[in-house]
Amino acid sequence: MPTNTSPNSPSPQTHSRQAREAAACLRALTDSFDTPPAAMAYFFNLFETLHVQRQPLPRDHRPVFGSTCIFAPIELFQAVGARSVRLCNGSYHFDQIGADFMPAKSCPMVKATLGMLSSSSPAPDFGDLHAIINPTSCDQKKKSAHIMESMGHTVYNLSLPNDKDGDANRTYWRHSLRAFAKWLEQATGNRLTASKLKSSIHTIRRAEAVYRELDAFRTDHPSVFLGSHAFLVAQAFYFDDLDSWISAVEALNLELAERRNQKINAAQRKAPRVLFTGSPPSFPGLKLPLLIEEAGAVIVADETCSGQRLLHDIPAIEAWNTGTMIDNLADKYLKPCTCPIFPSPHDRIRRIRTLIDQYKVDGVVYQALSGCQVYEMEQTAVAKAMQDDKVPMLYVETDYSPDDKGQLSTRVEAFLESIKTMKRKRK
Repeated sequence: MPTNTSPNSPSPQTHSRQAREAAACLRALTDSFDTPPAAMAYFFNLFETLHVQRQPLPRDHRPVFGSTCIFAPIELFQAVGARSVRLCNGSYHFDQIGADFMPAKSCPMVKATLGMLSSSSPAPDFGDLHAIINPTSCDQKKKSAHIMESMGHTVYNLSLPNDKDGDANRTYWRHSLRAFAKWLEQATGNRLTASKLKSSIHTIRRAEAVYRELDAFRTDHPSVFLGSHAFLVAQAFYFDDLDSWISAVEALNLELAERRNQKINAAQRKAPRVLFTGSPPSFPGLKLPLLIEEAGAVIVADETCSGQRLLHDIPAIEAWNTGTMIDNLADKYLKPCTCPIFPSPHDRIRRIRTLIDQYKVDGVVYQALSGCQVYEMEQTAVAKAMQDDKVPMLYVETDYSPDDKGQLSTRVEAFLESIKTMKRKRK
């Protein structure tokens, strides 16, 4: 459990560049806005404990498996008595360390993840990882597998199909996930039974339900909840104790409902409503989301795998036997996925359009992390769709460095001002 520590309190690790990055991000999340919900203190304290104080993740008897992508089903880890943590890192400090392993123009997230794994003082400190599950979701992650192995980690490459459409690809992914389930049994020494998998699915459904309830508050106009805070809540799910996370989100939902009744808003009534999409922001690399909301807008929705995409889809279970449940989980993680690793951008564009309508979005901000080629390439198709729909879109190519914050702030402010001007002209 996180300690009862303020994000602004002194830390014995403040000399660390990574810890200073994390502390600065937490200060921005707490100090740059009006009083945040009291229930957010749980999440601030959690990230303070792991990233600033760099206390190890509380351990229990369960083996810990790292994952480099959300394609590794959490339900399977839970069902074999294991714990999964997502390794994707947003630290510029670890990005620079990771540059020793990857070319300079590589994805900052991959570099930062490798930098964290190679560090003698990683943050978060997940302890000795039983193994790393590396879904083959992009070429850079594929090629990073042997680097992680050279560091002494056991790596399981979870093979994805090249496309998600068609029966052959669906069958390929189902077989891949069944093989992974068997490997998990061997790796943990625990049998995957139908009753354990059913219980795990129901537990994750509880998490999905409370997250959907939280997400529904973001449709409010004016907004009662900030998108940068929503990113923090979603990313806590990657490593927090599941029951604790569910309880914390339930408490947050109760407080947001009370704030809604009392008309306590997180942003001004006329604040531009922004949808954030593209390369996923990972703590402490929340530079662009924070700049957007510090400039007076509110991120009411996101189409990223570090936010709404994580807990969006609930599996439809056709039969409660082990094989069918695994197949249904395979469908849950593949069929609705909008990741640009797949050839067609149509599902992602359709999802963005749905979010724009559902959350009454005024404009879209598309982030591409420098070196993240699939997101860089797909922005053209998304920009064309937004142009056809007459929805303003700002494309930003950036990395984890703080050096471009001034330039980005100017661009964001100009974009938001153009949205305000368009809205005034419509009246």
